[in-house]
Amino acid sequence: MQELSGIRIKTLARRLKADLLALSLAARDPRTPWVARAWALLVLAYALSPIDLIPDFIPVLGYLDDLLLVPAGLWLALRLIPPAVLEEARREAAAHPRNLARSAWGLGLMVLIYVALLLALWVWWSGRR
Repeated sequence: MQELSGIRIKTLARRLKADLLALSLAARDPRTPWVARAWALLVLAYALSPIDLIPDFIPVLGYLDDLLLVPAGLWLALRLIPPAVLEEARREAAAHPRNLARSAWGLGLMVLIYVALLLALWVWWSGRR
């Protein structure tokens, strides 16, 4: 039974990787609406960023965000992209598989999100006094 679940996890990981590559290609396509493009870039930035919204050293929650947020964001991003664009991107990703590198832009975006969240928390906390 463990072998079967191990195979499933590897298959899901390969599919996730292929979909992230296809998403990267589709986000660059001019036929992709700006909302889908913006969401795709946010998902890619988060997935490729070396830091997470919830750091991995926090027990359970640290890995849960990787297991839930990335697939959920990817699912929504893929739904926002026109089917013809997505199909073409998936074909190109399958024909030319490559690794997506860690992203300095993703790191920068995540740092900005952290700063914005901390600023919002500080404003909220200051207003309560």
